[in-house]
Amino acid sequence: MINALVSIITPCYNSEKYIKQMIQSVQIQSYINWELIIVDDASTDKSYLIIAEYMKTDTRIKCIQNIKNIGVSKSRNKAIEEAKGEYIAFLDADDIWLEHKLRKQLSFMQKNNILLSYTAYYTMGQDGQILKYFKVPSKVNYTDMLKTSTIGTLTTIYNAKKLKKFYMQTIGHEDYIMKLEILKKIPYAKGINEPLAHYRIYKKSLSSNKLRTAKWQWHIYRNIEKISFIRSVYYFLHYTYNGFFKYK
Repeated sequence: MINALVSIITPCYNSEKYIKQMIQSVQIQSYINWELIIVDDASTDKSYLIIAEYMKTDTRIKCIQNIKNIGVSKSRNKAIEEAKGEYIAFLDADDIWLEHKLRKQLSFMQKNNILLSYTAYYTMGQDGQILKYFKVPSKVNYTDMLKTSTIGTLTTIYNAKKLKKFYMQTIGHEDYIMKLEILKKIPYAKGINEPLAHYRIYKKSLSSNKLRTAKWQWHIYRNIEKISFIRSVYYFLHYTYNGFFKYK
């Protein structure tokens, strides 16, 4: 079993309701060589006070405080800049990992010489009730990701030592763009079809953001990835079709 350091990137804004669950889900990991880098994005609630209490008893937990709110992507980038791990993983303040997530995933990556990996996960409601088991394919390449965002950010781990660090752009779907950038560098990512995390879904935000999400996706195809109009239509149709069934 490897003993490489894993840097866990966590943006936080007014997450006092869920931040304890997130931190505790990292602390119970059976793989113990990690650092949790939380960026508190100028929260106005008790988020930082809660984080500070955990920092007193666990030196693996670190927190960067933003003087003013700068958003998710810039906050993640500040944590990535500070990360010292050979591997980089992501976990938002309102999501949680299952106990053996890191151990199983890192062992899988080492055994199969994988530079980017992901796992299946459960979606859950705001109060933690399980909604759905989100299955994943065993392998995903760049073209696959253009058709549908298969890789959940909360399950993403990449080898920063071999690939270098990847940062997030300050536009919508910044985590999706980062995965595309990684997949341009490698033939494929591989997944574990076992749910090892819980992803919290807010139903109101899903319905209200559909149009904005569609605009972001089209912008990515045409302006970020520089894909032709015809191919963009092709990928966009796949993306909207798969997205509809993803949360059905």
